Order: sequence, then structure tokens, then C-alpha cells
Amino acid sequence: MTQLSSLVSGANPQDILKELKYIYSLITPSRADDIFDQIFLDVVKIFNGQYPGFRASNTKYHDLEHTHLVVLAVTRLMHGCFLKGHAFSSENLVMGFAAALFHDVGLIQAESEQNGSGAVFTLGHEERSIAVMARYLSQKRFSPQTIADCAALIQCTILDVQPKYIPFRNKEIEMLGKIVGSADLLGQMADRCYLEKLLLLYKEFEEAKLPGFDSELDLLQKTQTFYESVAQKRLTNDFSGIAACMRLHFKDRWNEDRDLYSEAIENNIDYLKGLILRCRDNYTCYLKNLRRGGIVRANYSDLID
Repeated sequence: MTQLSSLVSGANPQDILKELKYIYSLITPSRADDIFDQIFLDVVKIFNGQYPGFRASNTKYHDLEHTHLVVLAVTRLMHGCFLKGHAFSSENLVMGFAAALFHDVGLIQAESEQNGSGAVFTLGHEERSIAVMARYLSQKRFSPQTIADCAALIQCTILDVQPKYIPFRNKEIEMLGKIVGSADLLGQMADRCYLEKLLLLYKEFEEAKLPGFDSELDLLQKTQTFYESVAQKRLTNDFSGIAACMRLHFKDRWNEDRDLYSEAIENNIDYLKGLILRCRDNYTCYLKNLRRGGIVRANYSDLID
């Protein structure tokens, strides 16, 4: 049976870009012009520390692969919504694509920011992301209105901001905002290595002095509640349940009449439930049963050997 992780590798920028452009072609006959490629490749450079003014990304959870997974989810969901009957201009498709690419660049340090890692900017990083996006798109001669619209889309990734309080210019921009907000949750929670990466997310929270979690174990044990009480409600209520349109994308693109995102998320949560029953408060037990991606081996070998 086809799994989400087998379709496109989030670790390969060229594979991601190729798939994004193909999906774009399924939505509109307008050719994705050079700006599409340029924005994507420039954001890759920003993460890799190859763009003027930026250090390389040094947050292990909110890394380039996370951004790839989110922009892929955004583009797939735009396609699914298009198949459902929602219309998008080619300009707004590019804007949604740009919002996904820039939504976490606020966690990347400027060259002058040498202390710690970008995780210190966790609280409020979205506003930093918007500032970087605005400066970049302005240099590429995007209009002030487009930049303002793109900012509204990025605001939809702020967990405690409800879309109804964001001043979208029109219904199409509002729909794109709900797509970006939904995809930010779907892209990370459906990741095959999501549970392993939660250990890395805790390290970011710890450096940011974010309250609410006492340890990696505490974060793991609270993730089911986050999924049921925050993520699912946000996807269903705040974002009007448009995540269900993913199924239309997979049927049209891959001939799979299934929602591979919801399946992957449920598999992650079910595995976590089993771990909690088996391991309870034995942290080493969790580590020994989280084996994907070599993440635990690379970061916690001293606890499992």
C-alpha cells in the first residue's frame, strides 16, 4: 500500500521543486515562470547560509526539510481545493507557495546574531519571517498589496491566532490562508519521523524557555492531547475542514482514493499511544522504540547503548 513518505523525498530540494511545478501545472495552464524557481532556490540558500545576511539554519526541528514538507502540503492542498471547485489566480498560487517557503525563516539568525541558535526566536518568529519575506519580495518588485496578502497567509501559521481575526483582502486570500495554516500542521504531523523529531522540537522549546513542557518525555506524552485538542480542532473549525480536500489531490495525481496525510498522522498517533502504554515514564524505553531516520541514534546514543 502506498505511503505518503514514499512519493517524494522531503530531503531532496530538486525532487520537491519538480513535484511542486508539476502540481502547479495541474491547477493552471499558466507556466510557472522563473520567479517560482528563484524563490524556491533562494530560500534553500537562506537555510544553507549561502544568502547574504544570514547564518545557516541551526534549528534541528524547524529545518529545511520541515519547510519542504510544508510547501509540498500547501501545493497539494491547493490542488485538492481546486478540484473541489475553488479558483486561484496564477499570481496567488505563487504567493501561497512563497508564504509556505518563508513561514519559518524567522528562526534563522542574521549574520550579526551569534548567540545560541535560532530557537531563541521561537516566540514571535512568524513576525520575523514576515519581515524577511517582505524585504525579499519587495526586492523582486512584488506589489505592497501582494506582500500584505502574503503576510496574512503566514499569520495563519500562528497557533493562537484565529483566521477570523486576520483582515484578508478577499475570499481567495482567506482560502489560501486556511490552506497554509492547515498544511503547516499536516506537513509536520504526517512526517514519517514526526515522533523522533519531537525530541528535537523540545530542544528548541528549551532554548526558547517556552513554558508547558518539562522534558522530551513530557512533550511526547502531551502530543496526543495536542493533536486532539489543538490540531484537529484548528483544522476542522478555524480552517473549515479544507484538509479533507487532500484526498482529491491523491486521487487525481496518484490514482489513490485516500487521504495519505490523515492516514500518516493517525499512524503516528496510534504508535505513540502504544508507546505510552508500554513505556509509561521510562524515557529510555521510548528512545529504544523510536528508530526512524537515525535521529535518536545520532542525538541520544549515550542513553540507548
